[in-house]
Order: sequence, then structure tokens, then C-alpha cells
Amino acid sequence: MSRTMEPSASSRDPGQAVLAIRDRWNGMARVGVVLGTGLGDLAAEIDAQVSLPYGSIPGFPSCSALAHAGRLVCGTLAGIPLIALQGRCHLYEGYSLAEVAFPTSVLAALGVRTLIVTNAAGGLHPRMAIGDVMLIDDHIHLQGFGGSWRLDPDSLRLARMPRPHSRLYDAELGERASVIARGADVELRRGVYVGVTGPTYETRAEYRAFRRIGGDAVGMSTIAEVLIARSLGLRVIGLSTITNVARPDAPQVVSAENVAHVAASALPKVRLLVRGLIQEAQNKPA
Repeated sequence: MSRTMEPSASSRDPGQAVLAIRDRWNGMARVGVVLGTGLGDLAAEIDAQVSLPYGSIPGFPSCSALAHAGRLVCGTLAGIPLIALQGRCHLYEGYSLAEVAFPTSVLAALGVRTLIVTNAAGGLHPRMAIGDVMLIDDHIHLQGFGGSWRLDPDSLRLARMPRPHSRLYDAELGERASVIARGADVELRRGVYVGVTGPTYETRAEYRAFRRIGGDAVGMSTIAEVLIARSLGLRVIGLSTITNVARPDAPQVVSAENVAHVAASALPKVRLLVRGLIQEAQNKPA
């Protein structure tokens, strides 16, 4: 079946997805984690009570990107209840903004009040190094509508959503991440994430342009999840694993396989931060 015949985002009901999940799991988690490229192995550390393929959840889009397992994992990590999205869907897979954001809206409907978003990104700042982890202070939204050949009303509402009065990325959680990193002698970069549609990697000219407009890292995800989470009142913190660094005058070949490999190698740093952040979120819910 062609993707143009799949249900539009406007017909996707978070309530149906919640009922399907609750039929298998009745726990209460206040923390949700989105595990991006190369970070899915963190799900193996969760004491899982239920693991559901996205295809078994009504309305969930299916993942086709490399290193995105496409499972919803419910359980505990370090004794704290949480729900993890093991992999995500992207605009370049043909989905709309609303479809990409749908799993986040389901987490909110399940009771999640804090969302930890992770991704793999290319470094734009000259001081970035491969394997660094960057705390996202803010983002630049260059993803447009994605899948613009089949806009739906929910995508339009999401794209036009007014910014919250408060900042998108939670300052208190960000400071807590910095404290955790310093305590473990881990360098945590801070910067601005540029979200593009993809799936192509950036040209030399694009690297220069993104840097000039204030970007420190660039990737193909995260924006829709953050916007819908904030619109629903969730606290949000974002972490980018730097898998390659822009060298416009000495370009290197970047592949999806290499990105996934480097992101996986940085997993110990992300694990440290996620464990500390879920503890903070549990103690101070939104």
C-alpha cells in the first residue's frame, strides 16, 4: 500500500493508542525518552515490563531508518518508571510533521511530564569533536512541513503553533545535566540544533550557512517532538551526539552506518546523563 493511502495524521487518535498500550501495561511513568540513532541499545538497560513494536500500536508510524528499532518500551531504569521510544520516524521517510509528533502526544496522554530527546547530529562549531555530547539550548526549525505533497490539518496546526512564553528546552534540567557531567568529568557541550528535513547530508555551502545563522549542530529529527511536547506542557531536554564535524574546506564522506557507529560509541556518556536526568525529573515533575 502506498504511503499516500495511509491514514492521515488528523485521523490518528492518541486515545486509541493509549488504550492499546494500557491493555498491555498499567504502569505510571512521568518520564519519557526518545532514543535516537545509535542510542537504541540504552533500551536494553531498561527493566522492561512491556515492549511493543510500533506496528502494533494504532496510529504509530513505522520506522525505516537505520538503527531505529521501532519499539515502545515500558519499564524502569535505575528503579524509576519510564517509557522509551526505541527509534523514531523522520520527515524524509514521507511522514508529515503531525505523524512524526504523534508518538510524543501518546506519551503525554499516558502521563509523561518530562521528555528527554536524544539524536545524532553533525557538528558545526569548530570546537566540536566526534563523540561529543551537546546539550541543546535552542533550535532553528528548517524542516518546513516535510512531506509537503500531502499536508493535513494537523501538520498545519503544528507548523503554525505559537511558541510557549517560556523557553522550549528546560533550563533547570539543562543545569542538572551540566552538574552530572562535571561530576563524572565528562565534557558536555552546549549549543543550538539546526533541524533540516534530509535525508541528504549537508553540502559545504550548507555547513557554512548553518554556522552563520547560529547553528552548532545539524540533524534531521527532534523539532516536531519538542514542539508538540512543549505545547502539551511537558518539560523537555535535548541531547545531541556529535557523529561527524563539518570541515567545509576538507570535506569527508559521511554514511548512515558511520553515524550509527559513532553514536553508539558515545552511549556511555548519554547513559550517564539520562540516568541522572530521570532521577531529577522524578523528584521535580512538571
